[in-house]
Amino acid sequence: MGEIVLVRHGQANSTATNEEDYDRLSQLGRRQAEWLGDWVRSSEAPFDAVLCGTLRRHRETAEAMGVAATPDPRLNEMDYFNLGAALEDRHNVPMPGQDGFPDHLPKVMRAWYAAEIQGDESFAAFETRVTAVLEDAAEEGHRVLCVTSGGVIGMALRHVLGLDMERLSQVLLPILNTSVHRFRIRRGAMILSGFNAVPHLDGTDRRDARTHY
Repeated sequence: MGEIVLVRHGQANSTATNEEDYDRLSQLGRRQAEWLGDWVRSSEAPFDAVLCGTLRRHRETAEAMGVAATPDPRLNEMDYFNLGAALEDRHNVPMPGQDGFPDHLPKVMRAWYAAEIQGDESFAAFETRVTAVLEDAAEEGHRVLCVTSGGVIGMALRHVLGLDMERLSQVLLPILNTSVHRFRIRRGAMILSGFNAVPHLDGTDRRDARTHY
């Protein structure tokens, strides 16, 4: 079998109000990535390829993990801040604080999917590029590590499990920073074999290092 392992980036600047300010690791985010890198080296078989998105938080996560990654913009996150602004313009739904994100996300995803709003790209374009990088990586006998973002991981789950927008929103919400998600490749098919694992944060002394944003 082959395997695709998706890793979400470390905690970014969670107090930001725009994409540019958000796109850098916090001190904790860098430490999360260092711990994950230590765990990968001690517990994982070698990877045949390592990819990462081209956003700063992706590059910084890969660097802190200690892996040499090939940049691939298809692993970049959806532009949530622009989508949130478009939702406010179209439906008068303001961007929330952190506590309001669980209610805000499903509204954004439904409106984006229905083509009522658009940021830098359409929902269809986002889905197409994520599906393409997964299909390119899906090769029997090869293991590929991808450093990416929660939205890309959610779209991978939609691709494999056929999730509708409500269920897609539900799987996006619990995705932790530096979490590990696994897909086995068998006869050309992707099979979900792991979701939202944080083995590098399992110790009681690292419980407070588990973050969603």
